[in-house]
Amino acid sequence: MTCKALMVQGTTSYAGKSMLVAALCRIFSDMGYKVAPFKSQNMSLNSFVTEDGAEIARSQVVQAIAARAKPISEHNPILLKPKGDLSSQIILMGKPFADYHVKNYYSDFIPQLIPSIKKSLLSLQENNDIIIIEGAGSPAEINLADVEIANMFVAKLINAPVILVADIDRGGVFASIYGTIKLLKTEEQDLIKFFVINKFRGDVKILKRGFDQFEDLVGKKCIGIIPYIQNLKLPAEDSLSLEESESIGNLEVKIIRLPRISNFTDFEALSWEPEVHISYVKSPDDLDQADLIVIPGTKNTISDLKWMEQKGFTSKLHELKKLGYLIMGICGGYQILGNIIIDMNIEGNSIGEHQGLGFLPIRTEFKSYDKITRQIKAEIVGFPPFNGQQIDGYEIHMGRINLEPDAIPLLKIKDNSNQSQFTFIGAINKQKTVFGSLIHGFWDNDKFREQFIDYLLFRKNKKKRTYKKIRYQETIEKNIQKIAKVVQENLDIKKIMKLLSI
Repeated sequence: MTCKALMVQGTTSYAGKSMLVAALCRIFSDMGYKVAPFKSQNMSLNSFVTEDGAEIARSQVVQAIAARAKPISEHNPILLKPKGDLSSQIILMGKPFADYHVKNYYSDFIPQLIPSIKKSLLSLQENNDIIIIEGAGSPAEINLADVEIANMFVAKLINAPVILVADIDRGGVFASIYGTIKLLKTEEQDLIKFFVINKFRGDVKILKRGFDQFEDLVGKKCIGIIPYIQNLKLPAEDSLSLEESESIGNLEVKIIRLPRISNFTDFEALSWEPEVHISYVKSPDDLDQADLIVIPGTKNTISDLKWMEQKGFTSKLHELKKLGYLIMGICGGYQILGNIIIDMNIEGNSIGEHQGLGFLPIRTEFKSYDKITRQIKAEIVGFPPFNGQQIDGYEIHMGRINLEPDAIPLLKIKDNSNQSQFTFIGAINKQKTVFGSLIHGFWDNDKFREQFIDYLLFRKNKKKRTYKKIRYQETIEKNIQKIAKVVQENLDIKKIMKLLSI
């Protein structure tokens, strides 16, 4: 069959576009179609590395899993990673392309990016039956209408019909749908075929009272009211979903809420564990009583290191380290734990040598724009309770880390297919209370995560847990099936199939 395309746009960010795309990918995959997700441009600090070393947004990875497809750069050809101060890094086809300031992105870079969007779409069309496209933010940003490349630009590029999704949980759903549609050009309004109301709680009969009048006003029909899905366990896309875990378990994992925190999906598997309560800490005093303190990844290591010093986190961590608190750093957080960070104008506005926390004998150097993005397999060798444990994950970082002569390696690289010059990755102190690694996805490894939770319980003189164990990949799969089932039960799929002529 000729490849069909459907686009999901939203009245706002966080309206549920990513979720609806994932659900539709699974629904059509279950029907036997070969399906691919697509988002031309995503802005997120939560990313993933594909098998061939391409960096793409986590939301497109989840959608690819839903489509039963291998994640590839064509699913998300442009990823924008904010660095602060109105600047971002452009990841093009999975690789660093350039840094930009917001004032020159549309004039200087958009023309260079469009060919990759077209090429990616063509490749997906040639290799799939259906493409489910996700928009970005809202299509009704009239100040950007002539330069945007993520909403109506894509729909018009391949004449894709559009479903508009709106979040009723925040209120004003009718106004947001009406305003979005009426702010579009006539030919763009024509591309919107239906609208969907998402995250509904309450009596549908009350909501439907105004439907006839409203549908006449906008000239579009509602094809679904999707209920609010409680306790959804899927990797989040942005910091709007960054919050405490709902668990009130025995263990307190406290993550320092860095201004430029990245890849906080690292902690989602932990947050799903009933024994673990996760909180994102903005005040040093909130670190007290933590069973594990984590300095997470960051898009700007030195800026966030300075922020930690200004806010009092540095002195507080030194105090807690002396008391034997367990402290971990991931990626940029690992670099912060070291002795020295040298920046040769790679991160910007931070040229020179900077003192880290000095908890681990490592040295980080930002010398070139080269970025390491690769999947990795390693074995724990420096943390006795866990030695021999296998860790699968991925690296996404600038800078090179050198272990100093007295450093104790944490992990030994098992799969060196990318021919790295390093044998070890990560370090741990002699007291086994401070450790760090460049690896993302650390907690996604079920066996290690289970054993680590038992270790934390042991440190706290608590009994080992007896509840049902969480399986990370299995949890994601179950929740994809969950959203697909909810959407299929509450959306008129037959009308969508008719729209696609399938």
